Amino acid sequence: MKDVRNLAQLKRGEKAVIKGFTDKDLSLKLMEMGCLPGALIEFCYKAPLGDPIAVRIAGYTLSLRITEARTILIEQ
Repeated sequence: MKDVRNLAQLKRGEKAVIKGFTDKDLSLKLMEMGCLPGALIEFCYKAPLGDPIAVRIAGYTLSLRITEARTILIEQ
């Protein structure tokens, strides 16, 4: 069985596939930004104070708040 976690739990350089969202309202905003279920996402880096984070998805870098990243369910 594969490991299902949230995006905020990834480490730098790790990749995962988006499986879904825990917040229905926020999921629409995230999908509009390209965070679609089935998409491959890579954790790039975290700001010095830990928030925001940068991820690579669909060929571009996206900055997300930790609270947003925690709502994205991923599978490695």
